[in-house]
Amino acid sequence: MTFRYSRAFSAQTLSAAAALAAALAIAAPLPAMAQSRIAIGMQQEPTSLDPTADATAAINTMLTQNVYEGLTSVDQSGAVIPQLAESWTISDDSLTYVFNLVQGATFHDGAPFTAADVVFSFERARAEGNTNPRGATFASIDTITALDDHTVEIVMKNPDAFFLFDLAQGPASIVSEATVGTNANRPNGTGAFKFDAWTRGDRLRLVRNPDHRNADNVAMDVIEFRFISEPAAATAALMAGELDAFPTFPAPELVAQFEADPRFEVVVMSTEGEVILAMNNAREPTSDLNFRRAVSHALDREEIIEGAMYGFGIPIGSFYPPHGPGYVDLTQRYPLDQDMARELIAESGYDGAPLVMRLPPFPYATRSGEIIQAQLGAVGLNVQIENVEWGFWLDEVYTNMNYDFTIIAHTSPNDLGNFARGPNYFYGYDDADFTALWNAIRTETVDDTRIEMLQQAQNQVADQAVHGFLFQLPSIGIFRQGVEGFWDSQPVLQLPLSEISVN
Repeated sequence: MTFRYSRAFSAQTLSAAAALAAALAIAAPLPAMAQSRIAIGMQQEPTSLDPTADATAAINTMLTQNVYEGLTSVDQSGAVIPQLAESWTISDDSLTYVFNLVQGATFHDGAPFTAADVVFSFERARAEGNTNPRGATFASIDTITALDDHTVEIVMKNPDAFFLFDLAQGPASIVSEATVGTNANRPNGTGAFKFDAWTRGDRLRLVRNPDHRNADNVAMDVIEFRFISEPAAATAALMAGELDAFPTFPAPELVAQFEADPRFEVVVMSTEGEVILAMNNAREPTSDLNFRRAVSHALDREEIIEGAMYGFGIPIGSFYPPHGPGYVDLTQRYPLDQDMARELIAESGYDGAPLVMRLPPFPYATRSGEIIQAQLGAVGLNVQIENVEWGFWLDEVYTNMNYDFTIIAHTSPNDLGNFARGPNYFYGYDDADFTALWNAIRTETVDDTRIEMLQQAQNQVADQAVHGFLFQLPSIGIFRQGVEGFWDSQPVLQLPLSEISVN
């Protein structure tokens, strides 16, 4: 859902505008001076610049379809469109794809893009032990063959309803074998922007790629991302004119200030990001179903949304966006009931031992965590908060599963499949029935049937209270007047820089 805020002009502003118009009627017309640089604020700094090896959302937001490209892309509606593949055909049984590749594209180091790069990228992504964040996409592939330099055939083991959509995501970016080893620090792609510099802890700069096939349609010469997670600092940078845009502004309590300032436009939209109170299903006491259900009964979503997000956010009762075609409202599956929560805690055998809630450094997580700590404390749970840096969170929570609770937004589309990733994924959740259901969802090409299955999947993870499901993360964008081209919706983790202009 998107809300675009308009501006009202004061009488003084209108008088000044009239005077200016009169002056311009006398003077010779001057051409508008378009700005060729833009400074964009970001909450999160990436840990790596390789989206094929790291799941950090910021990598995809900044680099996917900008520095790197895939065979496909998506438009603002989420529809699949051509990218490095200018066209494709699909067999009647949905198992064989033939991609016709663009000709004349080159990597930023000058190497030509050919079918061999597609074969290398996908074989690497599906190799045993590879850390690609969307391994399931490539596990469905049976064979990848370069029919010639500009044609690739991919044969699937089974139909995959999400395949073309997934090929537009960062993990499916096409990389060069010659430079893949240095992509984490110096990315080499085929996109309309090239990597220029990265000052860790401060900023990352991209520059326009003059050799790109679409270079004549790209307005920006320099894109500078500045990493600012602290709300006051983000506000100060915008107010001082140091930033032109902050598409994921971290301070919902300050939105009214920007709404009242005619220098800015505010856009609030929903995202694919489900915010969850994740519980470690692989260790006690959060491995106990009664305990997890008790936690769900103790959560007051409205209080969390109001207190942490100042009213921005839509409550969710399972792991699926409310704007999705298969959404089921399960917010009343566990209504707020502290007495029931205490009863279920007693049945679970919880002994009062301290529970660790490790929170990543994002305002939605730290603010929600403080409220939830109090809510769980009210039903007898001893929860201790640890605020940690993102790198620590990735190591200790995401990789080593060393936590009881955490709060995180999952911002990838079609990510109900996370619950089918088995016991080594940081949820610690392993259910053969759900895995079979998700495999059936991926291979179902009839939309209505797949939607029914998605609804069944939502009910299953809610019934098992795998996590505490909190709210759909809103995206609050603050833009200086004259900035154009930012999307009003976020169907994928991408920020299409080639569409941006500043007047």
